Amino acid sequence: MQIYLLRRVLLMLPTVVLVSMFVFVLVRAIPGDVVTVMLADSKDANEAQELRARLGLDRPVAVQYGIWLQNALRGDFGRSLWTKNAVIEEIGRALPVTVELAVLAVFIATLLAIPAGLVSAVAQNHLPDYVVRIVSIIGLSIPAFWLGTLYIMLPAIWFRWTPPTVYVPFVHDPVGNLRQFILPALSIGYYLSAITMRMVRSQTLDVLRQDFIRTAHAKGLTNRAVIVRHTLRNALIPAISVIGAQTGVLLGGAVIIEQIFVLPGVGRLTLWAIQVRDYPQLQANILAIALMTMLVNLLTDLCYGWLDPRVKLAVASD
Repeated sequence: MQIYLLRRVLLMLPTVVLVSMFVFVLVRAIPGDVVTVMLADSKDANEAQELRARLGLDRPVAVQYGIWLQNALRGDFGRSLWTKNAVIEEIGRALPVTVELAVLAVFIATLLAIPAGLVSAVAQNHLPDYVVRIVSIIGLSIPAFWLGTLYIMLPAIWFRWTPPTVYVPFVHDPVGNLRQFILPALSIGYYLSAITMRMVRSQTLDVLRQDFIRTAHAKGLTNRAVIVRHTLRNALIPAISVIGAQTGVLLGGAVIIEQIFVLPGVGRLTLWAIQVRDYPQLQANILAIALMTMLVNLLTDLCYGWLDPRVKLAVASD
């Protein structure tokens, strides 16, 4: 297992380098550079040329990347071109917000999806199954941002209440923090639960048809014991894959939800960096998201080994 972990960590290094190269080139291909945005009201070509030289943007892209990579290896990812703060500090303030939103959304999705998927499979073609399937189809059909908009508008119309718009850290006020995060987490969690729900249902039905399940019943085990001890663990393996993949998406893709609920997360910070062409901030944000996604994928693979001993043995022999 240690060799496997070391190999996975070493494989992350070239991936991070490739991501950094791709992002570095891509952000500079966006029409209109940061100098154009900064000097939007100025027509002085000399001033634009001087500013571009001061920011180091007059050099070839390969040279700019080499300088950035050299500084990044020393832990210096640069400063924001607008706020003049270190980009690591900005990410340090924004990343906990996005991580908390993703964790809450995944927790809500798992809490809803696994029991509902099991009930739907066990009660196949009966009323509980129909209810779960309808709920999952509705969840897949409704975009998370539209549901989030409803969560803001309907309480405001019916109860004259709107969610807080000023971010409250969990360590300062846990109740106020959860009050602020519960609606955006529900918006994303419901959609994610719909996907996981259908996955759990289909996998549970597949496992229930296996020979070892019939053997367990033949031994005299109750339905509850068969479901809990044998069916659930095998049915959860593909569901873990879906949850892990969606968690990685949430870490960088909750931009609209963060905008709607005014959450100062990485997605909102990245959107702002794109709008103002803040190259150092944008590069650091996407690199942080890529690293978090790779860590989530690694944890997902480790969960496979915990759920399925065959995977653990394969990893150990490898």
